[in-house]
Amino acid sequence: MSLFNRSSSPRRAVLDPEPAVPFESGGVPDPAVRALTGEWIIDPAHSRIGFSVRHAMVTTVRGAFTEFESRLYFDGQDPARSRAEIVIAADSVDTGVEQRDAHLIGPDFFDSDTYPQLTFSSTAVRMTGPEVYRMTGDLTMRGVTRPVDLELTYIGQTVDPFGYERVGFDGTTTINRGDWGLTYDARLAEGGAMVSEKVRLQFDIAAIRTAPANVPTLRSTPRPNSR
Repeated sequence: MSLFNRSSSPRRAVLDPEPAVPFESGGVPDPAVRALTGEWIIDPAHSRIGFSVRHAMVTTVRGAFTEFESRLYFDGQDPARSRAEIVIAADSVDTGVEQRDAHLIGPDFFDSDTYPQLTFSSTAVRMTGPEVYRMTGDLTMRGVTRPVDLELTYIGQTVDPFGYERVGFDGTTTINRGDWGLTYDARLAEGGAMVSEKVRLQFDIAAIRTAPANVPTLRSTPRPNSR
């Protein structure tokens, strides 16, 4: 499931971080945000790519994908130049119920034997307000690719106790699963749907800045602590 053509290592910060105010008035990124320009990767240990869907019209089932890879580029000066790629293992879906997870990876839903990956690739990014971005991209499931719009909120930036630069974003969008061929349609006795067609996708992202592969001192740098 490799997304990368070269290896990259998380980079330790060399300067103490300053408090980051996301944007100046007028929608212009402030210096702290401009300093975030560069390549990042999602930290799986502290991130969640999840979903929620109404079940039997009376409750909500929540789940997440536990295996994914990413490549992110954030441009704090010109958000339009930012981009993101995420590859998700379809069979890593986890709702906390083994029988339900087996149904989800089967032919009624993700059909992971035939379509082992879900992918997202951004096509456009723009700033829509202080701390808020709109990212448009192509979401592929079951071999079907369709555009989606994510609303991303900038949470903040910090340097962790191990010296790694981190940045946080929360994102969400709502899709109709049938648009991607997930057309399972069991009905209730009252006539309603067992599983809602509308699915809310959630991206709780903690990303770590990466360094060029040609920096030899980073090859022995330990990975960030997962605790």
